[in-house]
Formats: sequence, structure tokens, C-alpha cells
Amino acid sequence: MTLEHHIPPAIHPPRRTLMGPGPSDVAPSVLAALGAPTVGHLDPYFLKVMDEVQDMLRNIFHTTNELTLAVSGTGSAGMEACVVNLLEPGDKIVVCTNGVFG
Repeated sequence: MTLEHHIPPAIHPPRRTLMGPGPSDVAPSVLAALGAPTVGHLDPYFLKVMDEVQDMLRNIFHTTNELTLAVSGTGSAGMEACVVNLLEPGDKIVVCTNGVFG
């Protein structure tokens, strides 16, 4: 018995300006980075990059907090992280909704 391998042809979608909530346009530098070799999360190079990201985040948020972390997640995860860090147990808040994403 033989197994045939079919490799689909490359796709070349037209360049468009995407203005919706997602997906969004990707910068050429990001596209190039996506084609770079994968780096493991324990690789010294990755750890160096994450240290640089921490320094940039501290600069943006005007903090020296050593626990400044980049967290990977959805927009909803980011909003939840913000709210959880701003509130204390027992705080009263108003939650507004506006449409599907609001």
C-alpha cells in the first residue's frame, strides 16, 4: 500500500486594509518574524528578549515593580486582568454593556 502526499499550492491573497475588530493588518516586520526559527521558552535568547520586554513595559507604565509581566491572552483576558488587579474583595462596581463585545 502506498501513501500519496498532496501538498496544496501556496496562497497569495490580495493586500487589503482590514478595519474590523479582527483579524487586523500585520506589519511586514511581524510577518518576517513569524518565518524565523522557533525559540523555546527556556532558551537563553528568549529569556533575554523577555527581560527587554519587561524593561519596556516598566518604562511605559512608569514603574520599577519587579513583577511587571507580559501575559499572553485574548482581549477579554487582558480586561479581566486589569479589573482583577484594580479591585479588592467587597468593592462595589458598575458594569456597563454595549453590544456583543461590550
